[in-house]
Amino acid sequence: MNRSDLFPKRLIVLSLILMFIAGTSQALHSGVGGNVNNEGDVTIAGCTCHASEPDNSVTIVLDGVPYHYSGSTAYEMKIQLIGGPDILAGGQTGGFSIRVSSGTLSAAEGYESLVQNWEGDDETLTHTSSGSETADRTWNIIWNSPQEGGNEIVTIWLVGNSVNGDQIPSALDRWNRLSVTLEEGEDNGDTRTIFSGNGDIDPPAPLDEEVDLHHMGAKLRAHWLGLLGFGAVILVIIFCGLFLRYGFSRHYEGRSNLLRLRIKHLRRGDQL
Repeated sequence: MNRSDLFPKRLIVLSLILMFIAGTSQALHSGVGGNVNNEGDVTIAGCTCHASEPDNSVTIVLDGVPYHYSGSTAYEMKIQLIGGPDILAGGQTGGFSIRVSSGTLSAAEGYESLVQNWEGDDETLTHTSSGSETADRTWNIIWNSPQEGGNEIVTIWLVGNSVNGDQIPSALDRWNRLSVTLEEGEDNGDTRTIFSGNGDIDPPAPLDEEVDLHHMGAKLRAHWLGLLGFGAVILVIIFCGLFLRYGFSRHYEGRSNLLRLRIKHLRRGDQL
């Protein structure tokens, strides 16, 4: 076989390798960002290398979003993924990518090892290798708003991928996305929670089925006050019954002589 025959085969193999790398380089557990499969930024297009469409069985939550933002202000937000496949022991749990149209993004205090800017872009944030192994699929971030007076309408795009940890992008993994716009204005400190998904969230099971009465607080006091009130009503009923029974009896010694004489006349049939 001559070299001219080997060249096309080598070219095909090299092309397949490059296609494989291009298709999977955006889905690494060490972070995700940029253009995915030539479909646009991952925060907008989604994690299409795992599945072609978002799945509402995964609820993606962005907590701490202001109603209006003040210029040059740092806002701490929490990203959380709820739902998706079960987590394999010792594997990855999920990841995210968030982008803002204005301002900068950074890791919140204590999350520096879990969150990073994607390829030095301070408008995009994603998880690190350690951040992909969080037990609760939660990451805290900081958004620094643009300078005051610009009156910019800022858009936040967020995509979250909940995975089973086998390090193989497939339809077994689930992802979802959301976006929200913010306007500059008076910030009174109130925040809101933005989420995308079907909202079918199971609350965490209680650790203990029994509750210590000493920790019931106001509920316990209200319980005992109710019992005391009920007991007081019973005592009043008993008192009224005894009063009616003996207060008007002819054998009651404290009755006035006039009433006693009247009863005596009635018993005799003397009506005069």
